[in-house]
Amino acid sequence: MTQLPYKILVVGPSWVGDMVMAQSLFIALKQQHVDCVIDVLAPVWSLPLLARMPQVNQGIAMPLGHGQFDLSGRIRIGRQLRQNAYDQAIVLPNSWKSALIPFFANIGKRTGYLGELRWGLLNDARRLNKTLLSMTVQRFVALGLPSAAEPPTYQFPRLSIDAAKQLAVCRKFGISEADLVTSPLPDGGGASSGKQKVLALCPGAEYGPAKRWPVEHYAAVARQKHAQGWQIWLFGSDKDKAVAEQINTLAGEVCRNFAGSTSLAEAVDLLSLTDAVVSNDSGLMHVAAALDKKLIAVYGSSDPGFTPPLHDKAEVITLNLECSPCFKRDCPLGHTRCLVDIRPERVLPALEP
Repeated sequence: MTQLPYKILVVGPSWVGDMVMAQSLFIALKQQHVDCVIDVLAPVWSLPLLARMPQVNQGIAMPLGHGQFDLSGRIRIGRQLRQNAYDQAIVLPNSWKSALIPFFANIGKRTGYLGELRWGLLNDARRLNKTLLSMTVQRFVALGLPSAAEPPTYQFPRLSIDAAKQLAVCRKFGISEADLVTSPLPDGGGASSGKQKVLALCPGAEYGPAKRWPVEHYAAVARQKHAQGWQIWLFGSDKDKAVAEQINTLAGEVCRNFAGSTSLAEAVDLLSLTDAVVSNDSGLMHVAAALDKKLIAVYGSSDPGFTPPLHDKAEVITLNLECSPCFKRDCPLGHTRCLVDIRPERVLPALEP
């Protein structure tokens, strides 16, 4: 008799960076259960991201918005998922409501951290030791393993890029392969040293201003690298469009501004064509790391020890001031020195070969 594969439903996080880091959990699950089938219940925006993770069988769109309770809706979704006959659910968010769907789906093993007193909803509830598991990625990966007394090892996320999708996004935005240095497009054309390199700047930070490196500093980097013959591409969501426009104006209109003009999937494919990235601690920072890019990550109010870019060659720049990390959206002291005092002159050398 053929044994059925072990089926796992992961209830995914709501942030881009966290979803990228969750790939380390998916890799660990495949190591534990080689033939397992991993489905991820996640916000609809994340489905193209999950499609770039070869460990994931399918992303299932979560129709309820972030913060929306809707008990009857969660009951309905859970009952719909019963037909998939999952063996285990792993719930990454710590909220009470996030554990409801696996419960109503009658999934036999429901794993997650105790969080908001989720006894009963979870029958494999773990107590989170924040000292032992000091990093978000460790906390995710630990849920895929038996309870252990030491931090788990983990592999870095690695997003897969499809050459046809790369070509399609280049055609949509009028980008010629001849303009790029490293361009693995389908026609297999070689790249000569005379073509322009591309620097990506990611000035957004969904959490708040205390994570955003000043626009003046980004503009100074853009001007300097453009003078050296680089193309400068700006990335971000629709909320980052105004900030990106400011940077471009201050830089003398030398940038190509993609902020607010791409889907997340298109941003991923465009980032895959760049040579280096300067970013705040943001979702796109984690995407760049998972694309194996040369990455300079600028940290202010957040802790690079908690959510670092998962890339062994990423360079983290932080001042380690007494007042940081404060984890605030806005600087409580009103000066944001943790970012203002990181001068462009410190970032630019890190971009050199």
